[in-house]
Amino acid sequence: MLCAERMQRIVQAIILGLIMGLAGSKMFAAAFVVMLAMMLLLFIGGLTGFCPGLMILKTIFPPCKCDETKE
Repeated sequence: MLCAERMQRIVQAIILGLIMGLAGSKMFAAAFVVMLAMMLLLFIGGLTGFCPGLMILKTIFPPCKCDETKE
């Protein structure tokens, strides 16, 4: 079953494909803007843990459960 974190990775892959398509069709300015926005959101999310996209996806999909056992 899809969970929020997995769905986030799928959406990121789709966005990267869109960027490749924009660059392939010589729309470099649009590809640059979309890539810059994605990089900034990933960087901010990595530093602070705040991810608006994941917050939205968690309202639609259940959060992933951690399968690791903590000792």
